[in-house]
Amino acid sequence: MIANILNKNSIEQQDKLRQRFLSNKPFKHVVINDFLKTGIAEKMLLDFPQFEDKLAMNENGEVGRKAVHEKVSGISPVYQQIDCLAKSEEFLHWVEHVTGIDNLIYDPYYFGGGTHNNLSGQDLDPHVDFTHHPMTGHHRRLNLIVYLNKEWDRKWGGNIEFHKNPRLQPEQDEIISVEPMFNRAVIFETNNISWHGFPRIELPEDKKNLSRKSFALYYYTNERDLPIKPHSTIYVERHLPEKYKVGMQLKEENLQEIKTLLARRDQHLERLYNNITHLMTEIRDLKWSLGQAYMKNKSSEEQSVESTDEVNKHQAETNINTEVAFLICEQQELHKRIKAYENSTSWKITAPLRKLKRLLKKN
Repeated sequence: MIANILNKNSIEQQDKLRQRFLSNKPFKHVVINDFLKTGIAEKMLLDFPQFEDKLAMNENGEVGRKAVHEKVSGISPVYQQIDCLAKSEEFLHWVEHVTGIDNLIYDPYYFGGGTHNNLSGQDLDPHVDFTHHPMTGHHRRLNLIVYLNKEWDRKWGGNIEFHKNPRLQPEQDEIISVEPMFNRAVIFETNNISWHGFPRIELPEDKKNLSRKSFALYYYTNERDLPIKPHSTIYVERHLPEKYKVGMQLKEENLQEIKTLLARRDQHLERLYNNITHLMTEIRDLKWSLGQAYMKNKSSEEQSVESTDEVNKHQAETNINTEVAFLICEQQELHKRIKAYENSTSWKITAPLRKLKRLLKKN
């Protein structure tokens, strides 16, 4: 199957691709031109889904400028082929060899993956991706993205950028920029330092009919060799553009740009505040559940002491065993809930949950 879809060079040069992947900075990645057979890439572009508002809901619950189609196999026959390739043992072994990451797991849900259609005006702040799959709990390890843009100019923005650290000033940050050209693939490791994103797409008036098209695959493993702090996707807002200098006179469009940047930061902060409120509510409920469980356990112990005759003693023991079994199940459920929140939220935000988890282990 792999020989029918991947370009011959992609297969034959896997050793060289591995060397580049392992040595590239600022984190492990590789760029592969002419990744797929030309006919396959052409069909993917021809069948690429049209932009739909229902597939473009952003994190604020609004229709954005990016549409994501996750139901890949239902798009067309060529996308069925790509889906079959993505989960085939032969292709998984190829990816494992190139990246040095063994036992990769295909994601049948295409959570956050599939086709990405970005319109003019869309950008993607530097970020690191979520560390665990929200449904399976698997560790996210790799992104594989294939671009499908026959016409693109670096000046239009939309070039994927790999950052050393986006919190540094631009002159200190090490940024690798890659244009999203047709049939070009990028594969990169996802961890706590794999900062990536792309600057705002600004298409000229005569190119407004274009969009930035790509297809994304994400791969997972059951475990990691090195520990990683679990977190959801973490964004870092971009610095002010270099054009802003001391003493410059602001024009109306400059003021609107600054207001837009501030509004985005406020939206991000609002999401974090909402997450904190939600988590604190969960912690309160967990504490209440633990308190109830403790009182039930204490009540059962007192009842066992008060039982004097054999019949009552036997009944008390039965009650205790039932209560203990209930408490064990309840405690296991609490552990599951805590683990789910640890895997889906910021490491710092979940610090209270980790403390609560340690208390649970003591009990």
